[in-house]
Amino acid sequence: MLTRIRDVRKAKGLTLSDVAERCVPPTTAQTIGRLETGMRTVSVGWLNRIAGALEVEAADLVTLPDRIDLPVAAILASDGVNAPRRPMTILPPVAVGDMVGIMVEVAQGDYRAGDSLWAEKLGSDHFSRAINRDVLVPRPVGRFAFGRLVATDAGRVQILPATPGARQLVLDVPWLAVVRQLVRAL
Repeated sequence: MLTRIRDVRKAKGLTLSDVAERCVPPTTAQTIGRLETGMRTVSVGWLNRIAGALEVEAADLVTLPDRIDLPVAAILASDGVNAPRRPMTILPPVAVGDMVGIMVEVAQGDYRAGDSLWAEKLGSDHFSRAINRDVLVPRPVGRFAFGRLVATDAGRVQILPATPGARQLVLDVPWLAVVRQLVRAL
């Protein structure tokens, strides 16, 4: 079975040690390396453990005949534009967990008109994971606020809106959605 463990790990900017520590139960970087290179057989159990550590579906770690992968032609690096040393692919965006989409119609902050944002919904017990990140928060009557999460305290959040000159908002909310991915057409 051909695995894409290395491609996914590198796309997420993680080291072998990072993945090994995130596995439940933790393992060694050497074991992850052997599974990546095929020196050790990848069982379904290992595939599920590594998928959990990488926060992806197990299917994202194997080559599937019906999935279209985007081949990497070049890598923009500090030393210039280089061809990959070995064949690589880019993972297509996949909604995981409890996600919502945000469409940008008018440029705000770092976002341009036409951008699509993929955001993960978090309950109040996980708000602290989104501090200093852009978030969407619900407001009464089907409205929302969007901006940088500055602080949180027991379900109350402080949001700095993305529009220049806007005042900070302090809101009591049951959930928020932290931006995880930006999809931009050029």
